[in-house]
Amino acid sequence: MSGALDTMEPKEGAKRSSAGRKSDPPRALIRVLGVMGMLVTACGSGDAALAAGKATPENREQITFSFAPVVKKVSPAVVNIYTRTVVEQPSSPLQKDPFFRRFFGDQFLGGPPERRVQNTLGSGVIIGADGTIVTNHHVIKGADQITVVLSDRREFEAKLIGSDERADIAVLHIDTHGAALPVLEFGDSDAVEVGDLVLAIGDPFGVGQTVTSGIISALARTTVGVSDFNFFIQTDAAINPGNSGGPLVTMDGKLIGVNSAIYSGSGGSIGIGFAIPSNMVRTVVASIRAGGRLVRPWLGAQGETVTADTASTLGLSRPSGVLVNEIYRGGPAAAAGLKPGDVILKIDGRGVDDADSLRYRIATKPLHTTAILTVFRQGQQLSLSIALTAPPEDPPRNTTQFGSELPLGGATVANLSPAVAEELGLDSFLKGVVVTAVKPGTPANRLGIKPSDLILKINGAEIKSIDDLKSALDHQLSSWRLSIRRGEQVFNVVVST
Repeated sequence: MSGALDTMEPKEGAKRSSAGRKSDPPRALIRVLGVMGMLVTACGSGDAALAAGKATPENREQITFSFAPVVKKVSPAVVNIYTRTVVEQPSSPLQKDPFFRRFFGDQFLGGPPERRVQNTLGSGVIIGADGTIVTNHHVIKGADQITVVLSDRREFEAKLIGSDERADIAVLHIDTHGAALPVLEFGDSDAVEVGDLVLAIGDPFGVGQTVTSGIISALARTTVGVSDFNFFIQTDAAINPGNSGGPLVTMDGKLIGVNSAIYSGSGGSIGIGFAIPSNMVRTVVASIRAGGRLVRPWLGAQGETVTADTASTLGLSRPSGVLVNEIYRGGPAAAAGLKPGDVILKIDGRGVDDADSLRYRIATKPLHTTAILTVFRQGQQLSLSIALTAPPEDPPRNTTQFGSELPLGGATVANLSPAVAEELGLDSFLKGVVVTAVKPGTPANRLGIKPSDLILKINGAEIKSIDDLKSALDHQLSSWRLSIRRGEQVFNVVVST
């Protein structure tokens, strides 16, 4: 599971209060459980007025409640996922050192790498009666074999249909030979509120299917940093390693999130767990099931989160929204009339608190539709209609793969365009040549070159296109000087042949 995880330490249990008789629960607990009981009883009985009023209990019978009806409804659609991955590890520590490997070779450093099997576990949710299952990308990443175990203990080998690493979502399929499976219905993650009761179901630590309860602690968490789309539902329902990919469920038995990460200093739950909102999950799954390449809408503008100082300068009542500082010429934002200096406050009526919220709202909209931007401009609010189109591939990517020659042997590169940048999770305004893949054991791999690296210069010559790169490499030299950008850092590498 992603997030800050360590070993789980036992905690001292809460001591019984000395007030009251031994058989009577504390009054505070009665009040808390009473409210929960009233809500669950109301949802189960269809008493909408009671649920809406959220009344306090009036007698002891009203605090007798159970999540069992909801659990019975949803748990058959929750599965355990076991993966098997064969990995290679050096047979000698010296094999990890590029210097020794280059001059001595594997045969003098302990022989070929050893192969070993890595097993991982996680959870998943059945979203299609035909055997379609959703889980986290990090649960199945690199797996050679995926086994799905249903709640009734039936086991199936699963096939990976598609995966989106940036959103941390993967879609699997199991062949049940025509037998229909129970399905968990999607809910609207934008409709839930802080304080709503939820259940988390999964297979923590491999102990078997486990249900925990809690509330939604926060919405639109954008500082978690476990995926490219930082926009999470936070819950205090206990989530532990092995819960990844399992559902976060509302009291009406609908999926409103896929559990993905926890914040912990011990490895176990401390009441801070994060789930990918169901609206993001639904969008990714729909694209993958359609059989096409996942393409998200593109705004064609970028900006920065409005701070308190910026809000004061612009005349905003509070720090919220995204201040636009660059517009892509000919892009959707430019066509809609968005201008540098505008502040995007809402998309289709949904608030935009920061830059991550803006990216999430755009990413969960269907392609080839329109959205309404609420914009603050020079003291006034206005609405702009923007067409949600795919990012353009301009210039053409001209994908090129190099052989084994230095210095980029084994690397695949392409011209940067908004389309390529979006696929790699890069700034869509960047230009130049980007590395899209690197083969293990090749010169580029040994130099430490990675996918998403930008090649800025070779031997002092600026690289603005694939043609520039080919021209710079079309020489027989005894040494090469490379300038490479990775994120916000620039590295200079010298290679001798």
